[in-house]
Amino acid sequence: MKQLILLFTFFYFGICSFGQNYESDKELFWEISGNGLSSKSYLFGSLHSNDKRLFQLADSIYVGLNQTQKLILETDIFSLFNELDTRTDLPKTLYDKDGNSYTAENEASKTFYGDEDGMPQFLDAYFQQYCLNAGKGFIPLESIADQFELLTDHIQVSNKQFIDNAVNDFTNERLVELYLKGDLLALDKFMRANMSIQNNLYEEVITKRNVKMAVKLDSILKTKTSFFCAVGAGHLGSTGGILNLLRSKGYKIRLVKWTHSETPCYDEKMVRSAKEFIYKDESSGLIAKFPGKPIVLNESDNSTRVIYRELGQGNTYEISIMPIDETISPEEIASIYIATSPNTDIRKIIMDDGDTVYEGLSNTYPEGLNFVQIQFGAKHFAVIKTYGGNKFMHSNRPNQFFSKVWFE
Repeated sequence: MKQLILLFTFFYFGICSFGQNYESDKELFWEISGNGLSSKSYLFGSLHSNDKRLFQLADSIYVGLNQTQKLILETDIFSLFNELDTRTDLPKTLYDKDGNSYTAENEASKTFYGDEDGMPQFLDAYFQQYCLNAGKGFIPLESIADQFELLTDHIQVSNKQFIDNAVNDFTNERLVELYLKGDLLALDKFMRANMSIQNNLYEEVITKRNVKMAVKLDSILKTKTSFFCAVGAGHLGSTGGILNLLRSKGYKIRLVKWTHSETPCYDEKMVRSAKEFIYKDESSGLIAKFPGKPIVLNESDNSTRVIYRELGQGNTYEISIMPIDETISPEEIASIYIATSPNTDIRKIIMDDGDTVYEGLSNTYPEGLNFVQIQFGAKHFAVIKTYGGNKFMHSNRPNQFFSKVWFE
């Protein structure tokens, strides 16, 4: 249930190239000014999905992302990296007589935010990935605890009824189509209809949270900090939506035109260039290149776990850094941390630089099948693990990640 609230709730310009496509009906991107503000901030209505169609963003959105100081989202999505596996099913993998894995399935694995054919992160998480890669400040409007409290205190329907009647409806094709049209009134009607499964559910999940989020946005605006805020599109419209609540506090709220340039503008290039986060562990000298900023956990056994997840596609990249015990050989270490599946072996590989690594396909709970490589530094070794959906597990992406991890 931890992931359900993230699924449940919704969300001077740089000169771009000539030749723009203009969608006049979209009501998803808004400018905030007035009330003595010296710089503009922006409010974007999002949808918690990794559907590629959602990522055809307007030029102005890239301008807002690049030129403002901070990003604001409903909650800190990346804080869940340690516990949120968004795959709905583990990939079905078989082995041939030589121990090589294969699958008879060609379909993309499903996730809570779409499937493997979508973008690596769902839309809000993509914004957070950019923000942290670019070194910008980040502010959550709600804590994860606030969202869990909403689930436990106000959503009283059974899990089965909730999933069947609400979450699935909110992620189906009709919702995406409504969102792509950018019609806030239609989205609000859709949400009200789906939330009618329980008395007062719309009030608890939307109306009351709108008030709290508007209060926090007002307090941030008073600090004269410019921001790009993305919340579920269902929080924007209606008389009790965030747009009207901010207007009631004296701010000017203006709809921003939704245009696409034939050639990416400067701000889009800047946002798209922030696609990598370099992590360095000072004590061991390990360096790793992740798609975004990972979460770092210091464990009780003196090891360090570094975790990054692509929540949209359901892929995980994880590194455990541990002190070397001289009484245990590298081969023994490999046999401990690579739980091989039937007919598979641990491979000892001599790299071009002379270093020795161990690789294998491991089968552990709750991850299921995962590719593992073990590297050795002067005083530490690293267990590098990666896994995902059907397409990920039968691609070269695990090896590509291994090549981006090394000891200095």
